[in-house]
Amino acid sequence: MSQRNLHPDVQAFKTFINQHPKLIESIRRSGHAWQPYYEKWILLGEDDPYWDAFKSPTNQDDKNEPRKQTEMIEQLKKFSETVDLNKIQGHAQQLSGTIGTIQELISQFQSSKNPQASVDPDASKHPEWFKD
Repeated sequence: MSQRNLHPDVQAFKTFINQHPKLIESIRRSGHAWQPYYEKWILLGEDDPYWDAFKSPTNQDDKNEPRKQTEMIEQLKKFSETVDLNKIQGHAQQLSGTIGTIQELISQFQSSKNPQASVDPDASKHPEWFKD
């Protein structure tokens, strides 16, 4: 059934639902049917405080966004003032050295395994004292 064949109330409800994404998430998470919410929408109307819990917070976030960005920039400034780049470089060098040491240990461990694997497997079946 296409959008044009739907009852005008159902089309209006679909528009309402799209304006309340938290309602969609809630219904999908809970597994409830849409029918009770449609009936509440018909009885209570769109402006009822019941629907406030399901409204998208984007309008409020749009108002607070510049303030949040300013706060974040100021926090980054404070952080950059307290950061000692020499300490960070020292830690990075220590980490690099540790990684190098681990790589050497792994390569030594692998090389110690390989010679054992390259020994003739038939040698253990026929000891040398049986040779003529």
